[in-house]
This record gives sequence, C-alpha cells and structure tokens, in this order.
Amino acid sequence: MKRVVISEFMDERAVEDLARDHEVLYDPALVDDPDRLSAEIATADAIIVRNRTQVRGALLEAARNLKAVGRLGVGLDNIDLEACAARSISVHPASGANDQSVAEYVLTSAAILLRRSYTGFDAMVAGDWPRQSMGTGGEMGDRVMGLVGMGSIARETAARAKGLSMVIHGYDPFVPADDPIWASVHRHEGLDTLLAEADVISLHVPLTEGTRHLIGADALASMKSGAVLVNAARGGVVDEAALANALASGQIAGAALDVFETEPLTAEAGEKFKGLGNIILTPHIAGVTADSNVRVSAVTVANVRAALSD
Repeated sequence: MKRVVISEFMDERAVEDLARDHEVLYDPALVDDPDRLSAEIATADAIIVRNRTQVRGALLEAARNLKAVGRLGVGLDNIDLEACAARSISVHPASGANDQSVAEYVLTSAAILLRRSYTGFDAMVAGDWPRQSMGTGGEMGDRVMGLVGMGSIARETAARAKGLSMVIHGYDPFVPADDPIWASVHRHEGLDTLLAEADVISLHVPLTEGTRHLIGADALASMKSGAVLVNAARGGVVDEAALANALASGQIAGAALDVFETEPLTAEAGEKFKGLGNIILTPHIAGVTADSNVRVSAVTVANVRAALSD
C-alpha cells in the first residue's frame, strides 16, 4: 500500500476510490499550510494537486519518496518538470477531462461581452428600463472567433462555436499546415492578422518566455474596436495594465479574465480593474464545474493508481 497526499479539493468519491488500495491523506487546506504540507509529503509516494500547490524547490526536496504527481487539470507551470524528470517522478495531467468546461466558459463569456445586456441590474431594479442602452450589443452568429493556440481546448471551443454559426480563425505556429484542423479553421501565419480580423480573441497558450505579455499594448491596439478578449489559459499571457487601459479608453469592447499575473488576485493587483464595466473577472474556475470535477478527479485517480503500480 502506497501513501498519497491530496493538497487541494477533488471529488470525494474519487478520493474514496483511491483509498480502497492506498493510504490517502485528503486535506484541501494543506495548500495553505506549507510547513504541514512539507511534513506530510516527506513520506508520500504520490501527491495530487490543482494549480496552487507549487511542486518545486523546498517541497520537492522534502518529498524524498515521491514517485508520481497527479495534476487535477492540464496546466503544469506549478510543477518543476525538469526536477521531477531528474528524479524519475512521473507527472500526470488530467488531459481532456475539463476541455468542455473551459470551452463553454469561453463561449458564455464571449456571448455576454458581445451582447452587453447583462450589466444593467441596478438600473433595472431602480425602474430606469434601460432598453435603449442595453439593446445595442451584437450576436455570436457570423462573428469571427480567433483562437490563439490550437490545442485540445481550442479545438473543443471551435467545434462549439461552429454550432453558433461563428467563423473560426486560428493561429498556432506549432501546428503544421497539413494538420486536419485547418480544413475547418482559417489558418493565420501571424498573430497580427488574426488580431485584426477577429471579433472574439480566445487565448489557449501556456505561459512561457515567448508568450509572456503576448497580448500587450501593441496587440490590443491592433484589435477591432468592438472586439472582446477571453483569457482562460494562463495569467501573464495578457499585460493586465495595458488591458485595463484599452478597456477604459474603449479601444476594445470587453474582456473576460479567469487567470491573472498574481494568483490569487490581491486587492492591490485588482485595483487596476476597478470602475470598469466591460470586464468579467473569475477566480481560475473556467475548467472547474461540478461535472468536470468528477471527470478530472476520476482521470487523476486512474493515472496515479497506474503510476504507483509500475
């Protein structure tokens, strides 16, 4: 029987399933207690995390027996992959398990931003009846959905956007021109042309030195004035100060951010967004629904169980 530490929330039925054949410590509060987490991981054979637990540095050093890391999601920037590889610690993302949730988040956010009809609660209950100002938004149909990055979540988003009669454009220098996806998605060879033509820009790239502030002042200036931006990928891909300026000036029509340069978002980091009525802010939950939590947890348990049986 191996020992598994779970430091963030997951579906409790999956926890019970894993506990049938392994010793499991499940405590979602561990992520906020680094000293205790280091002590608990010292004898662990595996750890299961979401995006907040930093599997690197001192924590990895404390994990003397670690053999596997299960990731309740797909992003791996909170895990030192090189250090894990050097110690033969296998890393297992829950690939594909939350694609649908993120795709639905992207499309829902885009629809809300384009329609501009969901921010009038105060006026409505005050009896102002703001029909004139709230009836000026646009529809999804025939709008151009621009996908930056064409991984599995972007492809799921594209499939659903087509169902809304959107025209799909994409940019990804790492997906070859002969990939079948380009048969149904208009391929751009440069980001600049995609930004200039899209009504909705949705980001689907990891955070690397090459993508940090990929959407900065110049990129925002090249977008259509009525365009909207959705980032449910990684914080840091968007220059938040430049975005706040673009939203305040009306340079672009709206934005939805689920990920941030500082996470959790602090009051200080969030100050730049105050007073903006054309932005949606959510706490890194695009891929987290009751449904996806079940799928992600089940996939992660299967991955960790298989890794510990090797």
